[in-house]
Amino acid sequence: MSADAQKTPKEELVDHLPALRAFALSLTRNGSAADDLVQDTVVKAWSNFDKFQTGTNLRAWLFTILRNTFYSGRRKTRREVEDVDGVFTASLAEKPEHDGKLQMTDFFRAFAQLPRDQREALTLVGAQGFTYEEAAEMCGVAVGTIKSRANRGRIRLAEILGMSSDEEMEMTDGATIAVLGAHGSSHL
Repeated sequence: MSADAQKTPKEELVDHLPALRAFALSLTRNGSAADDLVQDTVVKAWSNFDKFQTGTNLRAWLFTILRNTFYSGRRKTRREVEDVDGVFTASLAEKPEHDGKLQMTDFFRAFAQLPRDQREALTLVGAQGFTYEEAAEMCGVAVGTIKSRANRGRIRLAEILGMSSDEEMEMTDGATIAVLGAHGSSHL
């Protein structure tokens, strides 16, 4: 395939696997469950490529499949006990090797305390870079709802982390800065 040749959606799917896994991890808070969710998403996408409209946003289509698969699974397992004490969540993160005020483990603990809809909005808009419109379409809600969820999530994260709105964040992780800051700003 030449450098200018257009990839088919099936070939392009592979390019989206890291972002799909990151989104799955934000929803499941478990590496193994995230891998299973991504695998289920790929299988569903692969078997339904005839329904994908060429020229539309493949990444958004894949994220929608992943999100719908996750919530379908959640409805089936309503009676399971969640990770209330955070043992699983704490095991997913490794303390970063930088000396900023906001350590990643603190961020992950705070992020895990947010309601699922706020985590989802912050992950899609902040960490994954989707527009509010794209995120709203994927979640099946109004654009204002996504904006509200992201804003409430940012405010709650600042509260949990004990940060004031004018406090400078000293960290090196771009995804975390994007989740916390409006439009990737390093301020809350």
